[in-house]
Amino acid sequence: MVLEATMIVVDNSESSRNGDYVPSRWEAQSDAVNLIFSAKTQANPESSVGLMSMGGKGPEVLVTLTTDFGKILDGIHRTKILGHTHLATGIQIAGLALKHRQNKSQRQRIIVFSCSSIVESESALVKLAKRMKKNNISIDFIAFGDLEPESTKKLEAFNENIKGGDGSHLAIIPPGPSLLSDTLITTPILSADGVAPRAGTEEGGAEGGGSGFEFGVDPSTDPELALALRISMEEEKARQEKEGKGKEQPKGESLEGIPEETQPLLDGQEEASGSGGDKMDEDKKDDDKKESNEAKEEGKEGDRDGDGDKMDTA
Repeated sequence: MVLEATMIVVDNSESSRNGDYVPSRWEAQSDAVNLIFSAKTQANPESSVGLMSMGGKGPEVLVTLTTDFGKILDGIHRTKILGHTHLATGIQIAGLALKHRQNKSQRQRIIVFSCSSIVESESALVKLAKRMKKNNISIDFIAFGDLEPESTKKLEAFNENIKGGDGSHLAIIPPGPSLLSDTLITTPILSADGVAPRAGTEEGGAEGGGSGFEFGVDPSTDPELALALRISMEEEKARQEKEGKGKEQPKGESLEGIPEETQPLLDGQEEASGSGGDKMDEDKKDDDKKESNEAKEEGKEGDRDGDGDKMDTA
């Protein structure tokens, strides 16, 4: 999971009042900002997100880098729609905000929403892109609204000169019936963070649980429930892996060294006890028979003695 510090730059110029995106360009940006914050913090809880505007009298940092979603919502609520954009100045200020991040191990990224005409020249933007690349800052552009060929060409030139190892992307989203945030999910800007498509998108549907968040729960609105669901899923996965390992182990291995019995012990004991009892009965009968024979012989001898005595008397 990438550890990043991300500054989101919104376009709050007069062009953002247009309603060609549902429900309006500004509301579509606000929804997309919420999605980006959730995606970044869900990918890595230690990632931080900041917010600034580039319309009005000049760029303004609304929220410094934070992990508190409430501050992002408050910054969006305080933003006023007026004036025109200051694209180059806004990018430079966002770069300074990233430079002063507390965690220096975080990668630097700027995500810029642009829904109005770009007044800066192409050469100035190319020069700015090379400077940002030198400072190891990745910049993603989300172009929607006024997609004039001249503005699109400037953004493409900027993107070509800032592409680096960490990736800088350009997403051009034309008007349509889908929400801006739903279309944004399918772009490399958020697909690299492993965000599940919402229901209703081309890749979404039933598997997403009816929303664009894991388990169908927005961790920014109910972090405890999202954490409990994630822990429960990990425990269930560990239990299934443990059962799978137990089934894979052969039965013969657990019985090694134990000799097999040809006959059950119980039957052998029963037969042994039965045969012993029969033998004892036979021995007892033989003894009784011997005793009766001896008694008969003694009786016969007694009769003989009595007859002898009678003969002597005679």
